[in-house]
Amino acid sequence: MTENEEFIYESIFNQVRMGFLSITEIKENIIEEIEDNGFEDEISEEWAYEIIEKENNKLISESENWKKPTDTEKLIEAFDELCEKNIIALHNAGYTTSDGEYEVVEVERSLRENQLASDGYCFYHEQDLSRAISLENPSLYIAFQKVDNSNDNVTLDVGKKVVKVLKEKGFEVEWNETPTSKILIPNFKWEYIYDENGRDLQNYDQTIELMSQKKQLPTKTYKNNGGNSAKKQDSTNNNFWSKLKKLWS
Repeated sequence: MTENEEFIYESIFNQVRMGFLSITEIKENIIEEIEDNGFEDEISEEWAYEIIEKENNKLISESENWKKPTDTEKLIEAFDELCEKNIIALHNAGYTTSDGEYEVVEVERSLRENQLASDGYCFYHEQDLSRAISLENPSLYIAFQKVDNSNDNVTLDVGKKVVKVLKEKGFEVEWNETPTSKILIPNFKWEYIYDENGRDLQNYDQTIELMSQKKQLPTKTYKNNGGNSAKKQDSTNNNFWSKLKKLWS
């Protein structure tokens, strides 16, 4: 393969292996990616479609030998249980940590509009997921915190709750119990195939539904100013929490 073909192949591999898009959607994405990068003269539509079908068939073949329950199935169960414990748990939340934080704030906003509030959150994003689909040394990092919080003890409490549920599901977990370190699940293999009739893990309304039976806040509630928060850089946590305080004031 040429360098440009390898670039497009990696994108195809990731999109097929992550399992969040249909083959039709992946084909549309790849053709758009080829055009956006000016690769049309070098990479044909036929070549791209052939690679997509080949990688999808390979994944389907591999799935016949997956050990059940898969790590992905156990993670879904863990995240559902965390939601039931009033912890927002989001799958594939954006591309970066700041994207994930933005998604969390939107879920929290919806909860508070219904007189509810979470006790914390956790998520993994697309860059984390790309490590979990790696054929060598796969792993998964999970971020955690509590919305509008700067108390390290509260942060640690959220982390401990997440770790406890993950371990109960049989995962090996590495975490040094500091508020600024993500939780690592080493040897985590993401094994998942897109199913148009299956559950949409990125439908965060389901997250809200799982948490909706929690007791309501007192009459004194947070104001919802509406609008969309701008996405923040991964390294600017202080600005992130500062903005959240303004959001709910």
